[in-house]
Amino acid sequence: MSLIRQPGMLGPLKLKNRITLAPLGTNFSTSDGLITDRDRAYYAERAKGGVSMIMTSAMGVNGRARSHRFTPVCYHDRFIPGLASLVETIKSHDCHVFGQLNHHGALLHEPGAVAVGPSDWINPKTGDGVRPMTRDEIVEVQKDFASAARRLWVAGYDGVEIHAANGYLFQQFFTPRINHRTDEYGGSVENRMRFLVETVKRMQDAAPGLLVMVRFSVTEFTPDGYTQDDAIALARGLEQAGVVALDLSGGSNETPQLSKYCIQTPSFPRGCLAPLAKPIRDAVSIPVFVAGRIVEPQDAEAVLASGSADFISLGRALYADPHWCLKAFGEVDAPIRQCIACNVCHDRLSAERDVTCVQNPLMGTPFETLPLAEPQLDPQPPRAARQRVLVLGAGVSGVEAARVAAARGHQVEVWERSDRIGGQVAMAIAAPDKKEVEAAWRYPLQQATALGVPIRTGVVADAASIRAFAPDLVVLATGAVPRPAPFDVDAIDASITVLQAWDVLRQPDRVAPGTRVTIVGGGTVGMETADLLAARGVRVSLVEPKAVLGEGMSKSNRTEVADRLRAAGVVVRLKTQVVSAEGGILELRGPEGAPVRHEIGEMLLVAVGAQPNLGMVPVLEDVGLPYVAIGDCSAPGDFMTCLRDARMVGYAIDQYAVRPAKVAPGSARLS
Repeated sequence: MSLIRQPGMLGPLKLKNRITLAPLGTNFSTSDGLITDRDRAYYAERAKGGVSMIMTSAMGVNGRARSHRFTPVCYHDRFIPGLASLVETIKSHDCHVFGQLNHHGALLHEPGAVAVGPSDWINPKTGDGVRPMTRDEIVEVQKDFASAARRLWVAGYDGVEIHAANGYLFQQFFTPRINHRTDEYGGSVENRMRFLVETVKRMQDAAPGLLVMVRFSVTEFTPDGYTQDDAIALARGLEQAGVVALDLSGGSNETPQLSKYCIQTPSFPRGCLAPLAKPIRDAVSIPVFVAGRIVEPQDAEAVLASGSADFISLGRALYADPHWCLKAFGEVDAPIRQCIACNVCHDRLSAERDVTCVQNPLMGTPFETLPLAEPQLDPQPPRAARQRVLVLGAGVSGVEAARVAAARGHQVEVWERSDRIGGQVAMAIAAPDKKEVEAAWRYPLQQATALGVPIRTGVVADAASIRAFAPDLVVLATGAVPRPAPFDVDAIDASITVLQAWDVLRQPDRVAPGTRVTIVGGGTVGMETADLLAARGVRVSLVEPKAVLGEGMSKSNRTEVADRLRAAGVVVRLKTQVVSAEGGILELRGPEGAPVRHEIGEMLLVAVGAQPNLGMVPVLEDVGLPYVAIGDCSAPGDFMTCLRDARMVGYAIDQYAVRPAKVAPGSARLS
């Protein structure tokens, strides 16, 4: 039996395997902190998917310490009925449940919240001052945690976890970077852990039957943070206090540079926290959980085999695929949809939006249930009125729509104009640390191929060939094309090569090391092109009219790329517009409106966005058959919007079978 499938003990509880759901937020609750049907659906699917224990997302312990506007809370008895219904849902699928409690302390930023911490400090996120807590306030917070733990016990939870990691209140007290107190809560490592240890004991007294765990960061990843010896002392102190397990994370959410150690970017190796967790596991006799870039079953196996942990705390991987365990254990015959570490999920949470995932854009809805997420597994798909579907375009959107439609029993064929399939995937994985994005393409391609969907390349579709195919519906998935430069390039010196950034992402060898290149446009494409070229020894300048680079990328990923560009000597001009181009010079308007003359170098790359590729629309209008545009040819976006559109249109074809589409005179378009 594989290690991840072996049962294990957590205090008196027997967990059926070694995979647990980490307490990542969703923003699915009400603005008042009440549990919703979407909360229940999200957790139920992961319980059905085979995890042995679910840690529900961090709950605020008082009304002034809420982390996000749509997270559940536990500071009043009115929240017990909703939490009890959630527990009942989870446990009905043979899954244990713990609840995480948290106080952001100095990192509180919600309206009306008062940022407090161990000492005077400045919140790096907001620039606001942080007030040191009095002894009475420390006791008040400890009582809040104890009362919240009692409510979890009443609601039927098996246990509770104190969130003492990732830069929040208890970590603020534990780190000498922030804690400069001179009383019994500051100074020595024993004093700095006192707040946490006392809180554990208060919670045990308030809810004697409730098991208590603690999550803390193995390291802060900053030179002036607490040491490994400090972390081991904390682990031993918590064991002595009677906690049943330790749950190890890393980093701090106080800045993007440190936050990437909490929610790791693609540059981190798989199982990145395991080597740091091992000394802590070796120092205690209670179980240790660990997180950190554990994507595939072999990653989890390697962590357990190394002796670094007893259980795996799986987070984003279960956003991406709630059926990860069933697939890993061979109980569901389908590939795992892999987390690609794009961190769209984390950014949506930070922006107070409901969380979703590139690989699972329908998270928390009925469409992520196994029969709908994996319709090819249905031995008798609906065939009431089998539709003949033609998909134009073999990129991510087109192939995903074909996968779903074929799995639902429709007759599907894909035509691709070029001699290769994949659309923009080759560009998306060209830059450093982007290889994992390929998983967003690999899954639909594998499944469409397994379903026998014909994917024909080099097909120039015209009215005659489409009529001859006689589809009931055409799915237009022809993607996007790059926008032209928003200034006249005809006056640029003929010795300067002018290209789209897309051209270079497809063929990086077109730019020799040492070439001086100016990129106009610093969105995702421009930023990643600069990253790619800088890594190849190209001398890059980047001109962007907005105040930030990489708008649309997650903040952690964007910050890491920006740090690389800075280290490589890339010249970045923000809030700068191109006025004109002539000879070898770009005339720019700088942040204050001041004119700037910029020497282009040997190459100018244009990266100013994309526009829908609608070249087939006149043909389809002429044919007069119903069609629907999806993905980038509907509205340029990202892989998440492409997969979302494609999947939902794949399901919509069933409805067309029930209510056949009627084409309005003068337009065949349905979208």
